[in-house]
Amino acid sequence: MSILTTYFDTLHNTAPFSNIKTADYLPAFNTAIALTKAEINSIVQNPDTANFENTIEAMAFSGMILDRLSNIFFNLHSAETNDEMQKIAQEVAPQLSELANDITLNFELFKRVKAVYDQKDSLKLTTEQNTLLNNTYKSFVRNGALLNDEDKETLRKIDAELAVTALKFGENILVETNAYQLHITNQDDLKGLPEGAIEAAKHLAEQENKDGWIFTLDYPSYLPFVTYAENRELRKQITIAAGKKAFQDNEFNNEKNILKLVNLRFERANLLGYATHADFVLEERMAQNPTKVSDFLNDLLVKAKPAADKEFYELSEYAKKLDGIETLEKWDGSFYSEKLKQEKFNLDDEILKPYFKLENVQNGAFQIANKLFGLTFKEVFNIDKYHQDVQTFEVLDQNNDLVAIFYSDFFPRKGKRNGAWMTSFKPQYIKNGVNERPHVSIVCNFTKPTPTKPSLLTFNEVTTLFHEFGHALHGMLANTVYPNLSGTSVFWDFVELPSQIMENWCYEKEALEIFAKHYQTNEVIPMELVDKIRESASFLEGMATVRQLSFGILDMGWHGQNPSAISDVKTFENNQFQSTKLYPDVAENAMSPAFSHIFNGGYASGYYSYKWAEVLDADAFDYFKQNGIFNTEIATKFKDYVLSQGGTEHPMTLYKKFRGQEPKPEALLKRAGLL
Repeated sequence: MSILTTYFDTLHNTAPFSNIKTADYLPAFNTAIALTKAEINSIVQNPDTANFENTIEAMAFSGMILDRLSNIFFNLHSAETNDEMQKIAQEVAPQLSELANDITLNFELFKRVKAVYDQKDSLKLTTEQNTLLNNTYKSFVRNGALLNDEDKETLRKIDAELAVTALKFGENILVETNAYQLHITNQDDLKGLPEGAIEAAKHLAEQENKDGWIFTLDYPSYLPFVTYAENRELRKQITIAAGKKAFQDNEFNNEKNILKLVNLRFERANLLGYATHADFVLEERMAQNPTKVSDFLNDLLVKAKPAADKEFYELSEYAKKLDGIETLEKWDGSFYSEKLKQEKFNLDDEILKPYFKLENVQNGAFQIANKLFGLTFKEVFNIDKYHQDVQTFEVLDQNNDLVAIFYSDFFPRKGKRNGAWMTSFKPQYIKNGVNERPHVSIVCNFTKPTPTKPSLLTFNEVTTLFHEFGHALHGMLANTVYPNLSGTSVFWDFVELPSQIMENWCYEKEALEIFAKHYQTNEVIPMELVDKIRESASFLEGMATVRQLSFGILDMGWHGQNPSAISDVKTFENNQFQSTKLYPDVAENAMSPAFSHIFNGGYASGYYSYKWAEVLDADAFDYFKQNGIFNTEIATKFKDYVLSQGGTEHPMTLYKKFRGQEPKPEALLKRAGLL
């Protein structure tokens, strides 16, 4: 047995990262896949009549060694990858896809599942058991159990190809992100940039034994450059470089991968009896069908577009008045938005950053979780980690019992993809009377500390940290029996509620006073800055809303119709953006080739869910606001009905138990200043 396929003899059964060699993964996957097949076979060959325990429950707890291994491998593939791991991923992905098919296309297994499902009304199941039974039966039907043998074989081929193509898509973006550097040797070209950004760029150049300053497409480097650099030509260069990731005439171009993915997804949906991939996906979402999603997006667009047009006109006129800019281009947006924001609110991210030292913000999130949910985060140094930047914590409840293990990983590096995400190394579940606690991680890309400065966050990065921490709470506070219903295993358009609601505390005086303290003087953020943060919260919100809606519309464009006639990615994309367009098009750029969320991240036909969940989070936070943002009674209801329940019940049922009513969009429109 490999180190990766046995119970980890470590503190809290945490992953023994420092003992894992890359060469261990392939043999471990072979063993774990064989173990899973053996577990499934024993269910199929059980001579006893199929019942809930020996079939449905047995399946829920099968493959756990493989799941654990996959979590470790694919989490590191995102956060700490190398060429060797990428090769293994390409080899393993089709094997995992084949195994999933071996299970859902196993007719003898399906017969047992169907036998239990057909008598569900007489089984006296708990709500959670009932959900598990329904989900299990549906997952067979939705993955081809009722197909004939020839179609099953076709489905297998499609799934294997989808797995490999999506991986390749993500790897191409990573290569392209790492390949670009804006190397500056003339100090005049740094004009306008904050001192912290200059120091970080200098530090990067020194690490590479180069003179001058290096800026990259990693967000902590890219964003300050396009926001503050006065050299418009260089802003243009780096903006175009960011916009043409995986859209260049080289081996890392993703256009063919996109067309392959959308056509395979469409073919798969048709094979299973669905009109489009979006119809297939949305059957298992709160939104239910593509028409409802399109109506939702268009309804918001009607409300937001007039505001966006007005804001864009104001921004264009401002740039013209200030610098004689005749046409506001994409590389001007952040730059003039920031200047206009400073002028309107006298609020500059650089004034705010000293109050948002990373350690303080993380501790602030911990203290807010303590006030709301009674959690304590205790940093520990005897838990293994996969990189020196990672911090490890024991999360304890009021009785000092272990709730979860929490990992945080905050800085960019070569083997780590851009962006921010939450993930888990081990799920929560209850087996043999033991409540196994989860191991949860958040991964972000914030500016690294330099020899003279700690990591100071922009306000946007503060809300990002709180967002991912909200997902983490959803994972940490899970309290379900079955691992596949635990934590964030919920409908995709519900999963963003716990993350997005946490962002609201970043705008509240009572919360900011906990953690927004000047890194040099420890002075609490002045009240007038807090007021300005709140006033400016809806600044250019019309434009931001339209941008977000444009991504949802593009996603539905790719997945809500027959894509077989699409031959040119860029042309198709421009047509989709017609109703949301503000800036002139940039010929060298396209969004889709680097749109990881929908092509390599589980959000296909689901990007609308960010806005959908915003309706939920604004309505839910409004409930707190009316009764106090640290109201423990409401926090307990949120924990009991939303955070701990995972996917055990329909999300709207859970939401109504918490809120007492269905969500209303008014709270969101009011918050966004669009009413």
